[in-house]
Amino acid sequence: MFLLASRYCGTWNRDTYIDLEFSMIQLEFLSEDEMVEIVPNMTMDPLNLISGDFGPFRPQIATQVPLWLAMALKKRGKCTIRPPEWLSVEKLTQVLEAERDSERFFQPLPFHYVEISRLLFDHARDDIPDVYMVRSLIEDIKDVRFHKIGTGLEIISERTHALKLKNLSAMEVNIVRPFVVRALQTFYDLDSPEMLQESDRRANRRPQAADHGPKRQLRPGR
Repeated sequence: MFLLASRYCGTWNRDTYIDLEFSMIQLEFLSEDEMVEIVPNMTMDPLNLISGDFGPFRPQIATQVPLWLAMALKKRGKCTIRPPEWLSVEKLTQVLEAERDSERFFQPLPFHYVEISRLLFDHARDDIPDVYMVRSLIEDIKDVRFHKIGTGLEIISERTHALKLKNLSAMEVNIVRPFVVRALQTFYDLDSPEMLQESDRRANRRPQAADHGPKRQLRPGR
């Protein structure tokens, strides 16, 4: 859930805005800790890593590993990667239809669905059935969701104190966050006591129309 409240914006330094947006490489790096299922074709003892213990690995016995490890083993020809259940033509078609049917709500998808799908397209394309159709469906879903996000942002005004968007993905939050924070910060500044006092002072300094006394009455012509 993505939630930003304008009352918090006033406590932030404007210089922090530059840190509000991640690059695609950074988002992909974060997504590489997501767990995926692999089917090894080799025998290997468990790996004792900082993030946990993975394995043992036995041929044709599926096991769960982080995405980064799955890609490393795949690159060395040591395994195949099983695509997540949601990364199929059937599931994505259902998501796309539901997204189009609902103008306000977003369908639940993995937080890093964009990054995970992109990494799998790049490193395990041969493991994804109907990969070109799957890629096309992912792009269509992204387009529909971005359109709904843009429509939702149009309602932001000076009366907006908080914005709640449920089921946004990491990339969508990354795109929306800088704009929303800046907009709410601007409204917060305009609604601050200092700005209201300055507005009153400017209104009081406006020149008043000169009063030249009663107007001369013209005599009717004879």
